[in-house]
Amino acid sequence: MDLGIAGRKAIVCASSKGLGRACAEKLAEAACEVVVNGRNRDSAEATAADIRKATGAKVIAVAADVASPDGQAALFAACPDPDILVTNNLGPPPRDYHDVTRQNILDGVVGSMVTPIELIQKAIDSMVAKKFGRVVNITSGGVYMPQVNLEVSCGARAGLTAFLTTVARAVAPHNVTINFLLPGAFETDRLRAIFETAAKRDNTTPQAARAQRVASIPAKRVGRPEEFGAACAFLCSAQAGFITGHNLLIDGGAFPAAFA
Repeated sequence: MDLGIAGRKAIVCASSKGLGRACAEKLAEAACEVVVNGRNRDSAEATAADIRKATGAKVIAVAADVASPDGQAALFAACPDPDILVTNNLGPPPRDYHDVTRQNILDGVVGSMVTPIELIQKAIDSMVAKKFGRVVNITSGGVYMPQVNLEVSCGARAGLTAFLTTVARAVAPHNVTINFLLPGAFETDRLRAIFETAAKRDNTTPQAARAQRVASIPAKRVGRPEEFGAACAFLCSAQAGFITGHNLLIDGGAFPAAFA
């Protein structure tokens, strides 16, 4: 299917690896011009080169911390008026709630709630003026089903969701959409870190923690990043203009409810 976004300009945050990279790859496949981002310059440049080679798309690498004002300025210097914005950031590390400090909470809220809001504020007026805009926020399946040791992450992302649902409706008349992608267990460095933390907590092994998680997923596997990226690209497409303010949970059927 032609997504109808060839030539559109996209910023994909935290996209040098993992789910962010998968989103950048699929947007490049759709012939978007893509800004990829990572904190490490070598990693960001390598990812950009890989995507250019695979797709022939124009891909710009920006090494920056998206949570910092300087980092955000660098992103928008590379792409001043994006048509597509995918917000993403490394979540707070797993931590027993007894050990969570005030600063841990503040850092988590800044990284996973305040930062996406700031990025959207910088992009949204131009999208409204052009009568086209797609914002996709990568949050977490924990918004629906919070996970042990990830309370800070889940809480901050749930706050972001509540904040932006009203914004989504305010800009909807201008063909600007704001949606949320909620990953379950996907094959990423983040998931592997979660398994390692669970193994230490339960006095077992990361392999056993993984097996336990897979057993709880009806699909009986973890997700592939390219599956997630394809869903992101569709939400960014011209055909998705009537979808806004929604959470798309991609978790292999793990969330045990008929309605969300």
